[in-house]
Amino acid sequence: MPHAAYIFDAVRTPRGKGKPDGSLHEVKPVRLVADLLTALQTRYDLDTAMVSDVVLGCGQALGEQGGAIGKAAALMAGWDDSVAGCQVDRFCGSGLETVNSAATRIMSGMEDLIVAGGVESMSRIPMGSGGGALFFDSELMTKAGSVSQGVSADLIATIGGYTREDVDAFALGSQLKAAEAQANGYFDKSLVPVRDAVGQTILSHDEFVKPKTTMEGLGALKPSFAKMGAMGMDAVCLAKYPEVASIDHVHTAGNSSGVVDGASAVLIGSEAAAKNLNLTPRGRIVSMALVSTEPTIMLTGPAPAVTKLLGRTGLSVDDIDLFEVNEAFASVVLRFRDELNVPEEKINVNGGAIALGHPIGATGGMLVGTVLDELERRKLKRGVCVLCIGGGMGIATLIERI
Repeated sequence: MPHAAYIFDAVRTPRGKGKPDGSLHEVKPVRLVADLLTALQTRYDLDTAMVSDVVLGCGQALGEQGGAIGKAAALMAGWDDSVAGCQVDRFCGSGLETVNSAATRIMSGMEDLIVAGGVESMSRIPMGSGGGALFFDSELMTKAGSVSQGVSADLIATIGGYTREDVDAFALGSQLKAAEAQANGYFDKSLVPVRDAVGQTILSHDEFVKPKTTMEGLGALKPSFAKMGAMGMDAVCLAKYPEVASIDHVHTAGNSSGVVDGASAVLIGSEAAAKNLNLTPRGRIVSMALVSTEPTIMLTGPAPAVTKLLGRTGLSVDDIDLFEVNEAFASVVLRFRDELNVPEEKINVNGGAIALGHPIGATGGMLVGTVLDELERRKLKRGVCVLCIGGGMGIATLIERI
């Protein structure tokens, strides 16, 4: 029998606007993570020598975000020299990949206590800085039929019949739910304010949320990916999907995930760690799944990943109380909802990345904290976190509240 993998806590920074005028632009990525580690240590009077590894997701692992930033963050936080660290890149799924990897190591009995999570300073290391064959090698892109994720999202909308009004309405709902959750303090349990060297608060709330969003304002935004489509990407999509007459470019900055800075940290461990360190589990990681799908449409991985996850556990959609589906683009979540017939009231009940932002490597860890907090608040049992990933991949994790 595998060992149980418990979640003792999940913390995160606020999400700061991922531009030079964003509040977190002045803060180094390693500092964003180190302060979360310090918060975990302080909350539980944690003997850091008991932590075997700090595993961080990072979508652009270069420059000040590169070089095994998990180890760098442990050193910056003053943790015991015995604590190892690394970084993981599975694009948008990086943060959840670290959680799943840590849980697997705990379940195997090889480790007792690991910090998982991620970091992305999109204002300091812009998206795409890391290069990579999948999005920059013309030979591979031609062979795989690789296009921009935004064009893929528009392809999903076109095939699914999701209109501009549909995706804007979804985006409005995300903004309104996030604004309400923020106003009511639903995020506060996991939030660790970012402070400067003298202790003054730099940011204590998610600054990307736009509570005054309207359908009229969203409707006035121009499509973000039509030019990319016209430069040849639409032709790639139409060659792969000849049943589509043309691509309807419906996604804009208003109904796509926000560019933000942020970090997450999830403390995961065994029953032995709970006893030895007097830690009380908040949740249990039950199972996980990883899939890959067709690379041109690219962002359809969430439903197959959850289907695989539920198949492994013998559960159905009806057995899951809450779904946190990363809002990379509105059409991604709409397709997930319709493909699995998930009731809307179970999906992203406090908004998602369209309103809050998507700090690529950190998002998976953030979703774990969000769903666990909400399961506790509503006294529910099971939640699933799931993300689409570049190249056609999808990743999912099932969590039970204790």
